[in-house]
Amino acid sequence: MASACILGCTGLTLSAEERAFFKGVDPWGFILFKRNVETPDQVRKLVDALRACVGRPNAPVLIDQEGGRVQRLGPPHWRRYPPGRAYGTLPTGDPLYRREITRLGARLLAHDLAALGINVDCVPVLDVPVPGSHDVIGDRAYGDDVETVASLGRAASEGLIAGGVLPVIKHIPGHGRARSDSHLALPMVDAAYEELDARDFAPFRVLSDMPMAMTAHVVYTAVDPKRPATTSRKAIADVIRGAIGFGGLLMTDDLSMKALGGDFAGRARAALRAGCDVVLHCNGDMAEMKAVVSGTKPLSGVAKVRADAALARIVRTPEPLDLKDALARFEAAFEGRYAA
Repeated sequence: MASACILGCTGLTLSAEERAFFKGVDPWGFILFKRNVETPDQVRKLVDALRACVGRPNAPVLIDQEGGRVQRLGPPHWRRYPPGRAYGTLPTGDPLYRREITRLGARLLAHDLAALGINVDCVPVLDVPVPGSHDVIGDRAYGDDVETVASLGRAASEGLIAGGVLPVIKHIPGHGRARSDSHLALPMVDAAYEELDARDFAPFRVLSDMPMAMTAHVVYTAVDPKRPATTSRKAIADVIRGAIGFGGLLMTDDLSMKALGGDFAGRARAALRAGCDVVLHCNGDMAEMKAVVSGTKPLSGVAKVRADAALARIVRTPEPLDLKDALARFEAAFEGRYAA
């Protein structure tokens, strides 16, 4: 039975130690970063090797391929894609056109990823920034209002699913109001619950039918003044599962981020105890991974049901794509700024 974790690896190929570890631990999935990427053939071989370790040909392999400053695959082998904000500010008065191009961009992303065997993209960002918030989200957000973020987040999700790649809505229940970077410190959000519900939670409510979501390492004092959402039973039960109504697989953001305290086993246990279905550890550090795994458990019960349901959303046959025409429309929308 798979372990309730998603893990990374250190390089372009798997070491003997990594192969043995992954075979013994059987993580539910894996995640790739720039350190794991060189050429298309190399990435395909690495993806195949990861799946071979766990003996599951559909094991999820994730990547953060948003576009803009969060893009693990890039030139010369893959095109640059725009950040989310570029879609939301296309120079047109037609919101449906912005939605069309957002979906098209995600469909092209899915085409790139599916060709490598990658079947999960940690997109879309559904955070809604506010004035004074930290720029860790910044132009990764589609806009500064709920309607834009929700509409374009839906379009991006649809484009990925049509191309055979699962989207992951993030960072639930909302990172846009945070005034610090959760990679480096624990953000504290003191807004009233009514404000959070109307703005921060709203895009996630609109996309609550998506198969997967990633938590925010953020404390919302109106919900739980002591614990970030990732390790807060109240935030997960009352807000993510309750007020937002998300019913899919809930994964943590990276457990190695400095927003979280305590040892890695404790972080994993706290997240799973709070109601996360799987935990994520990204940097491939073997000692840290061993500690994370010691704090996890087999993926079972309702968490396994959600995991299986998420994977069942991967379409067997992607939507037809006229690649030449799609690229021409995409490049025309951005006036050639993101040409190959």
